[in-house]
Amino acid sequence: MKIRIKNFGPIKNGLLKDDGWIDISKNTIFIGNQGSGKSTIAKLISTFMWIEKALTRGDFDEKWLIRKNRFKNHFLTYHRLENYFPTDKKTIIEYKGDAFHFIYENDNFKVITNIDGNYQLPQIMYIPSERNFISYVKTPNELKLSSEALNEFLTEFNNAKNALKNSVVFPINNLSIEYDKLNDVVNLKGSDYKVFLTESSSGFQSSIPLFLVTNYLTNSVDSKTNHRESMSIDEQLRFRLNVDKIWSDKNLTDEQKRIAISTLSNKFNKNVFFNIVEEPEQNLFPDSQLEIIKNLVSNNNKISGNRLIITSHSPYLMSFLGIMIESYTLFNKAKRSKNDVIQKKLTDILSSDLFIKPSDISIYEMNEEEGTLRLLPNFEGIPSDKNFLNLGLRKSNEFFDKLLELEEEL
Repeated sequence: MKIRIKNFGPIKNGLLKDDGWIDISKNTIFIGNQGSGKSTIAKLISTFMWIEKALTRGDFDEKWLIRKNRFKNHFLTYHRLENYFPTDKKTIIEYKGDAFHFIYENDNFKVITNIDGNYQLPQIMYIPSERNFISYVKTPNELKLSSEALNEFLTEFNNAKNALKNSVVFPINNLSIEYDKLNDVVNLKGSDYKVFLTESSSGFQSSIPLFLVTNYLTNSVDSKTNHRESMSIDEQLRFRLNVDKIWSDKNLTDEQKRIAISTLSNKFNKNVFFNIVEEPEQNLFPDSQLEIIKNLVSNNNKISGNRLIITSHSPYLMSFLGIMIESYTLFNKAKRSKNDVIQKKLTDILSSDLFIKPSDISIYEMNEEEGTLRLLPNFEGIPSDKNFLNLGLRKSNEFFDKLLELEEEL
């Protein structure tokens, strides 16, 4: 999967290398200042992923999709991106997925079918930074002034709550999460206290919905469980209609009919999870940020086709990702040399389900002044520490050094 963007919102020239193509890896991270376009790219990726999924499943046909202004006025409104087009420049957006290649240029939307693609129908979740509001509302109607993405997240949060049978261990502050279904209340339970989620800190109100929804949707597509998400009523009707058409086709043998029905069912069963998360570090202490990123990565690693896309301002998150990459590299070196002792020591430090293969991660740094982004270079798989987040830390150290020099003069 890949996307390229020019002249859309804060993104002017886009990626300056590789003809502008941004690879959407298994782990894709966007870092940068406010207003640099991190969320813009994440939202566009989410939009195209959903269009590809809906077109594959037959929610609409290509003729309906390519009608003039359909992309702008129907799909971009979901994330409130319809006003991101400049008046004096030409916008170009392309997305290459496993099933389709979409091109938006000169107000025209073009679809190219990718015959050779190996497409797996995804569960797609966009987790917005405004998720703290989720703790205070119970129905989408209460969020009528907010985005559709937040409404959908609320729906999945309610599904995740209702799926809880017992208390769930939360990896921060030795807490457990309990759901009182009768009163529709989420409780946080410590060793000697219990509080409502609505009464807890902003860090918990941000991270607990993220934690529960991520776990729930990962399990809903995990082939190792029997917790496959059921079809909606509309999906069931379309599925049955298509099945009837297949069985009534006299030109097909029984074996061909069974293969066709199997292929059709795959269009309605979600097999992978695409998790798109804005600022997972939101309102969290550094140690707590580590626990949240560990949860996101471990869920992403459960299925090979899963993808995790993150926007972030956190230098700590970058550091943690580097540790996960280095752990993978060291473990495989020890494995090749058959050093079981080092392998055991490594997995004692960091569980193997948190390892990240260097080729499975791309980190892009946004430049709000130029409207561009760049792929961070790496050394032996580890992303460079020469990025805006680390430079911010160095700048504060330089200020402090100057203050110490003045103190010595005094």
